[in-house]
Amino acid sequence: MSHHNYITGTTKYMNPYVAGILLGTVLLLSFYLTGRGLGASGAMKSVVVSAVDVVAQDHAGTSGFYSKYIADGKNPLNSWLVFQVLGVLVGGFLSGALAGRLTWKTEHSPNITSRKRIMLAIAGGVLFGFGSQFGRGCTSGAALSGMATLSLAGFVTMMAIFGTAFLFAYFFRKNWI
Repeated sequence: MSHHNYITGTTKYMNPYVAGILLGTVLLLSFYLTGRGLGASGAMKSVVVSAVDVVAQDHAGTSGFYSKYIADGKNPLNSWLVFQVLGVLVGGFLSGALAGRLTWKTEHSPNITSRKRIMLAIAGGVLFGFGSQFGRGCTSGAALSGMATLSLAGFVTMMAIFGTAFLFAYFFRKNWI
């Protein structure tokens, strides 16, 4: 049920084929139970809108973007997407705890420092966040849920994501292997 991690030399991860089947099952249940697919970028948007509303309430109330999420006393954090992401965080924590992987170490190639690995991860996350907003959805929503509904845009999105990853992997591989 696990495969070998070449960085740490351990085998504490779930088999990727089993994980894929479980992800597909969760996606199917999401469509069946909620009528919607999976997605995470909307949750981040809700957190940002809530933060702006707390820090600059007047600006949030008059802004065309923010006001539509907080009008009529609506709370952007009261969204199923926020609870989905919280569930992912709790599930990831439980998975790590049950597999004995909860530590304060940073896994990285011996060729780079922990600091560089963290900075690259943050930069990648920021770029991915902007990309998800430009593309009107993250990989979960645009690619996985799109492909599950046989949407051409979902297939194109997934090909673009993996194609770009393969192109950039050559140039950045020294940071991971």
